[in-house]
Amino acid sequence: MHRTYLGRLPEQDPLHAYLRYDIQPQMTGVPGGSTYRVFRLNGSNDVYLYEDRETATKFIGKFFLSSRKNNAAKAASHLTREFDNLCTVRDYGLTGYPHHVVRPLGRHYAMNALLVTEYCEGEILSDVIRESIRHGDHGRLSHKLTALAYFLSALHNRTAVGVGVEFHYDCHYMDHLIGRLLEISAIGWDEARELYWLRDQWRNQPRMWEDQQVLVHGDATPENFMFGHNLQVVAFDLERAKRADRVFDVGRIAGELKHFFLRASGNPHAAESSIGHFLWEYACHFPDRHSAFRSITGRTPFYMGMTLLRIARNSWVEPEYRRRLINEAKACLRGF
Repeated sequence: MHRTYLGRLPEQDPLHAYLRYDIQPQMTGVPGGSTYRVFRLNGSNDVYLYEDRETATKFIGKFFLSSRKNNAAKAASHLTREFDNLCTVRDYGLTGYPHHVVRPLGRHYAMNALLVTEYCEGEILSDVIRESIRHGDHGRLSHKLTALAYFLSALHNRTAVGVGVEFHYDCHYMDHLIGRLLEISAIGWDEARELYWLRDQWRNQPRMWEDQQVLVHGDATPENFMFGHNLQVVAFDLERAKRADRVFDVGRIAGELKHFFLRASGNPHAAESSIGHFLWEYACHFPDRHSAFRSITGRTPFYMGMTLLRIARNSWVEPEYRRRLINEAKACLRGF
């Protein structure tokens, strides 16, 4: 996890007392020391690592209210949602080895809507993918994708409720993405109409409605999963967890793999072996692996295409690569 050292947390800062007397005793049984080192971490929100110099105890602090995101009501809502989601998923037994969701330690609405969670050591999936591409060695990536498939299958299978999926919600999300791409002039109306038509072709496929709802991570990107020893997977950032089709998560990972390999190599097929391995490993956690694999792969192209559109809307994406992403998204969506 990439970090930038910022200095020491001033003792007069109210956060210092909160970490020392409310948070740290949950981990060590006693109050913390007088000095906390502060590191900025990568993240869509303001995310920091706090380390007690005396005991080396670490915590993650995530602020939902900041100068970039200054809607106080929305920040409070997001804080509540993520804290509750972490508790809910952990209640399904996703704690410890091999499946672990980070433990929430506290929330403080008056401190810029602060969420504090435990700190876990490990390697982020995005770094594993980049190293695999850089060195041309996909063995370690395959092993980690096996672990991630195991984690996601546990999350999904433990939380299935026997209620059919509501695929139209995912169609609405695709509409949102199309609208955003129109706003930034990444596509025109002719291309938008094509995407709406493709959406409707998927909506009319019975297989998109056949599975039951499960609890999904909701933001299954390579930045939100960390690997420890062997099959250990640590998940965090569950603000968007919800009930949906299991392939909402599985297809998101497949789409992210396609993006990483496409951006690095320019080859739209470079990720196929990794994607196939991941889906096959996920399917092994069902009584009939072959039947599960057919069902999952039949729905995956829609979610891969939606993932590529989601990436394409980002401001950091160069226009030429954004066009590649949109073209590849349409290629996926034509696979109905």
